[in-house]
Amino acid sequence: MGLHKVLKIVAFALAIIGAIFALMIIAGDDEQQLSMSGNMLYIAYTVLGLILVMVLLFVIKGLFAGNIKKTLMTVGAFVLIVVISYSMSSGTDLDLTPFTDKGLDVTEDTSKYVGAGLYTFYVLAILAIASMLYSGAKKIFNK
Repeated sequence: MGLHKVLKIVAFALAIIGAIFALMIIAGDDEQQLSMSGNMLYIAYTVLGLILVMVLLFVIKGLFAGNIKKTLMTVGAFVLIVVISYSMSSGTDLDLTPFTDKGLDVTEDTSKYVGAGLYTFYVLAILAIASMLYSGAKKIFNK
């Protein structure tokens, strides 16, 4: 039996269990609804875990089936962009007193992580737009 068939059977079984729990929540009283909604969360966490495991398995399988050198270079470029973005972010350009006065746990490290994430997003967005423009221009000029 292929992996695809096994995954279809597992997905179908989880869908049936989820539908049963949903019907029990709809038909039950308030106290039962609270306990059943907790069960639905466990189902959701289980499905999320299974999906993450399957994605990791297929990614690893694809790594060894394809060109691993090109993949590692791409991952290395992504890590380099993240490291450069983290080094560019200062974390001190934001006044944190309004957040700390409200009891929120916002530190300079948190601000630096957010800044690094924003810089990473900007760089990756610019690269994505540039690659789309490049491929579009290449198609136009090669005709």
